Amino acid sequence: MTAANITVLGAGVVGLTTALVLSKHKNLKITIVSKHMPGDYDIEYASPWAGANYFPVGKPGTILQKFERATWPELDRICSEVPEAGIHYQETVIYGRKKDADSATGQWFKELIKEDAWFKDVVPNFRVLPKSSLPPDCHTGTSFTSVCINTAIYLPWLLGQCVKNGVVVKRGIVSHVAEAASLHHSGRAADLVINCTGLGAGKLGGVMDPTVYPARGQIVLVRNEPGIMATVSGTDDGDDEATYVMQRAVGGGTILGGCLQHHSWESQPDPNLAQRIMQRSITLCPSLAPKASQVSELSIIRHGVGLRPMRKDGPRVEKDKVSMTDGKGVHAVHCYGHGGYGYQASWGSAWEVERLVGEVLGEMGREKAKL
Repeated sequence: MTAANITVLGAGVVGLTTALVLSKHKNLKITIVSKHMPGDYDIEYASPWAGANYFPVGKPGTILQKFERATWPELDRICSEVPEAGIHYQETVIYGRKKDADSATGQWFKELIKEDAWFKDVVPNFRVLPKSSLPPDCHTGTSFTSVCINTAIYLPWLLGQCVKNGVVVKRGIVSHVAEAASLHHSGRAADLVINCTGLGAGKLGGVMDPTVYPARGQIVLVRNEPGIMATVSGTDDGDDEATYVMQRAVGGGTILGGCLQHHSWESQPDPNLAQRIMQRSITLCPSLAPKASQVSELSIIRHGVGLRPMRKDGPRVEKDKVSMTDGKGVHAVHCYGHGGYGYQASWGSAWEVERLVGEVLGEMGREKAKL
């Protein structure tokens, strides 16, 4: 039986990870089609701007939690066995403040700051910090070993692994899922389209998901190395402002953040917010500026803004038959809506896509057993 043709639409961390997982099956011929690729920096392309790390936030019983739990072992394996992928371990400290409970940031970090967090048996070295060691305004604190990813290294590594496995990569702009099917490198329409378009799913023909929206994040990338990864459940500067410090692997600098501004499409950095981010980061991690705790001690690489591809009900990972105007349809598996959790949910969601692809090919009379 001939191989099945699959087009993966989107080359963010979710699309690349999904393509890589599928590329390990010899009976699949895969094309990645995307407007943006690793190396690009564009407001439409969320993945390069991410921290990126493993800070689980999914509520127990949700699909996000399922994906986060499944993803950790693979990030752990890559970190320990594949140094060229640009991931390293980071000792992590999480602080919680009671007064943040109802804020946007507090809700965002609700699961992360729990002393009995569901991931306490997933990540290494999880422990509750003694109250005597907490900052004055914090009521809880935990510590564990996590990972931080240099996106400028990791995204090209994922792409390279795909190419190594025979995936063909093409630039393309599509307005409908069906167009992606027609762009398969074989010259024959794809049997199946994997929709990993992130925010684009809100405007993509055949999808047009009205529950997709951006959550703006702003960061400052600096050369300073704090030697620790840390965050706190909120700030006194605004309901949707946050503080997190993440030192990227392989000389990638340290990400200082941030904010979670729902429904904001603003692409330009706010200089006043940048000042607040830097000062809050120094307060949280004094080792960033050990001489005088001054913002002037920070060596800035660049300021950045990214739009997290949120979805009201969380990630959508499911099979579909997308109708076209001529009455025909194209088989699709949707995989979008990961918000700010694409990296830490990427492998879990890719394996779910793999399972669904097997189901769809089986329904089409293809070789389901090989998946």
